[in-house]
Amino acid sequence: MLDRSRRAPGTGTQRPVALITGASSGIGAAVAARLASEGAWRLLLNGRDEERLAEVAKRTSGTPLSADLTDARSRARLVEQALDRAGRVDALVAGAGIGWAGPFTEMPAEAIDRILSVDLAAALHLVRLVLPGMVDRGAGHVVLIGSMAGCVGVRGEAVYAAAKGGLMSFADSLRYELGPTGVRVSMVLPGAVDTPFFSRRGVPYHRNRPRPVPAERVAGAVRSALVSGHDELFVPSWLGMPARLHGLAPGVFRTLARRFG
Repeated sequence: MLDRSRRAPGTGTQRPVALITGASSGIGAAVAARLASEGAWRLLLNGRDEERLAEVAKRTSGTPLSADLTDARSRARLVEQALDRAGRVDALVAGAGIGWAGPFTEMPAEAIDRILSVDLAAALHLVRLVLPGMVDRGAGHVVLIGSMAGCVGVRGEAVYAAAKGGLMSFADSLRYELGPTGVRVSMVLPGAVDTPFFSRRGVPYHRNRPRPVPAERVAGAVRSALVSGHDELFVPSWLGMPARLHGLAPGVFRTLARRFG
């Protein structure tokens, strides 16, 4: 059961409202299912695939709000629809993301722009749209879905890692600004996740470790972030060890990374 003493704030007896992007599949769909299972949230679901989004919304009793997050007018319309339907957004779970794998020298220019637009810029713009209402109410929660790649860099995924690393710096900066406001910012940092992400990026996952974890496990971390307010949660949790090593001894980490991949 949800710890109601630490849940994302609603108003009186109203259920808190969560806006989840990337909800038509993968991590976003798993987050919607996890929060729906508790019955404590009102869900607003955004995704690219309208048919799949409608299916997720039906399973979770959520409200589908299809929008292109890379388009400024579409983003603004999404937030307007969210406010029209629910009156507020108490929690934003920014789960939309895409990838591309391969040598950077072979990466098409349009792929660079697309990843930076979806994985970084769209998330920042969406936070900017929902944040004023949270600050005005003195409560709210932003959960950004990052990646271990953003902590340490990954061979063959330079732009994806750059986008996720940018999210981490954004989250840190935002926490400093929002400290006195009552609005929390959390990063959920998974390694490989067993979702359609890898097939869509065009290259299957081929590393021996870390092994891909189910999307439901990441959804559990998102729920924990909403309840506990932790700044960062790694999935699986042991990934926090190499991340800390990278910060404390980057030279040692890079030597090991070059040797073991």
